[in-house]
Amino acid sequence: MGTASARWVLLATVLGSSLVMLDSTVVNVALERIGRDLDADFAGLQWIVNAYTLALAALILLGGALGDRFGRRRVFLVGVVWFAVASLLCAVAPSPAMLAWARALQGVGGALLTPGSLAMIAATFDPADRSRAVGTWSAFGGVAGAIGPFVGGWLVEWDWRIVFLLNLPLALVIVVVTRFHVPESRDPDPATGFDIGGTVVGAAGLGLLTYGLIEAGGSAVAGAVPAVAGILLLGVFLLVERRSAHPLVPLDLFANRTFTAVNGVTFAVYSALGVFFFLLVLQLQVVAGYSPLAAGTALLPVTAVMLLLSSRAGALADKIGPRLPLTLGPLVAAGGLLLATRIGADASYLGTVLPALLVFGLGLSLTVAPLTATVLASAESRHAGIASGVNNAVARAAGLLAVAVVPVVAGLTGQAYADASRMAESFRIAMLICAGLLAVGGVLSWASIRTPSAAPSAARPPAPSAAAPSAAAPSAAAGGPSGALPATVDLAKCLHCGVAAPQLHPDPAVHAGSANSTP
Repeated sequence: MGTASARWVLLATVLGSSLVMLDSTVVNVALERIGRDLDADFAGLQWIVNAYTLALAALILLGGALGDRFGRRRVFLVGVVWFAVASLLCAVAPSPAMLAWARALQGVGGALLTPGSLAMIAATFDPADRSRAVGTWSAFGGVAGAIGPFVGGWLVEWDWRIVFLLNLPLALVIVVVTRFHVPESRDPDPATGFDIGGTVVGAAGLGLLTYGLIEAGGSAVAGAVPAVAGILLLGVFLLVERRSAHPLVPLDLFANRTFTAVNGVTFAVYSALGVFFFLLVLQLQVVAGYSPLAAGTALLPVTAVMLLLSSRAGALADKIGPRLPLTLGPLVAAGGLLLATRIGADASYLGTVLPALLVFGLGLSLTVAPLTATVLASAESRHAGIASGVNNAVARAAGLLAVAVVPVVAGLTGQAYADASRMAESFRIAMLICAGLLAVGGVLSWASIRTPSAAPSAARPPAPSAAAPSAAAPSAAAGGPSGALPATVDLAKCLHCGVAAPQLHPDPAVHAGSANSTP
C-alpha cells in the first residue's frame, strides 16, 4: 500500500463507493424540501427513494458479472459516468415522477460501479497488502455514510438540487484517476453467458410488487393487481434460476439451514433499518421542527457507534459464535426504536433523540458484523462471493419493500406527512412495527442459528482470482503462480458501517454472477 500505484487504486475505489454511499444517505435528508418544492405526495417521496433502491437491488449481481466478463475497470467507469449523468437529470427534474425515473437511472449506474470498487482492490493488490486495503476501503465507506446526512443537510439548507450536482465533480475526479492509474482486471475464465432472463423477471417482479404496495395506500384494489402480479413473477424468477445454466442466485445455497435463517434475519433487520432512516428525518423536520442540517447531523451517532464497535462485535462472534450477538443485537436495536417513539414536537436532542440513536446503533453494531461472518461461513468456498452478494441484495430488497408498505400501514398517505400531528402518530406506529420486525429477527436467530461461524479467512480455502498485475508489486500476479488468492480478508473484523447493506466478500471471480463489493 506504500506505492503510488497502490494509493491511486485505493483512491479511485474509495471515491467510487463513497459516491453511491453519500447519495443513498443524503437524499433522505432532502425529502422534506423536495416534497415541498415539487408538491409531492407521500407516494412520490416513496418512489424517490425506492426507484433507486429497486434498480440497485435488481441489477447489482448482474453488474458484478459484467465486470468479471468485460473488465472491472471498464464497467466501473461506465457506471461512474452513468451515475453522473443520472445525477444531473435528478438536479433538473421538474416533477416527482421525473425525479423518481432519474433516481432509477442512478441505481443502474450504482449497480455497475459498486461491484467494481472492492473487486479491483482484490484483483490488483498484493496479497500481503490486501487485508489492509480492504480495511481502509471499508473504513472510508463508513465515514462517507456517517458524514452523508450532515453534508446533505448543509447543502439542502441552500437548495436540494445541489445534493445531486455535487456528484458531478466527484465523478470527474474518479474517472480521471481510474482512467490513468487503475489497471484493468477480469475473470480469466468467465461464464459463457449471463442470466438476463432471471435479471429481467426478478426486476419486474420486485418493481410490480413495490408499485402495488405503494398504490395500496390510495386504493387497496388498485394496489392488489400489480402486487399479485409481482409475487407471481418472483415465483417465475425462482423457476428461471432453477433452470438457468448461469443463475444469478444458485438456489442450492438455500439448502443450508443457517444461510436461509441468516437471510431471514437480514430481511427483518434491514426492513426496520430502511423505514427508520426514511421516516426519522421527516419526523425531525416536520414534527420536531429541526432544520435539514440539524436533522442530518442528528443521525451521526448511529454510524459513529457502528464504526467504533462493529469490528469488536465481529471478534466477539468469532469467540462465542454468532447466535447470541445475532439474537441480542436486533433486540437491543428494537429497544432503540421504542425509545424513538418518544420523539415528538420540540423533542430535546440530548434527552430524547440521542438515547434512541445510541441504543439503536449499539444493536446494529452487535448484528451486522456477525451477520456477515455467518453468511460467509455457511456457504461453500466456491459460492462465497455470490452468497454475500445474495445477502446484500436481500438487505436492499427488504428496505425497498418495507419503505413501500410500513408507512402505508402506519397511515402515511397523500399529504399526511406534511401535517405534524398525523406525521407524529404515523411515525409512532411505524416505529412499533419496526421494533416488532427486529424482535422477529432476534427470535429467528435464537431459534435457527446453531453452529458457530469461524472467521472467513480461517473457514475456507483460497478462492480463485484473476491474475491481474498487483498494484503494490507490478511484477507479481495478484493470485500468485496458481492464480488463486493465498489469503482472504476477515470482513467481520473490518472497520465498517453496514447502514446501506451488509459488507461483502472482496474476492473477484468467485462466481460468474457474483457481486463482490458494496459500500
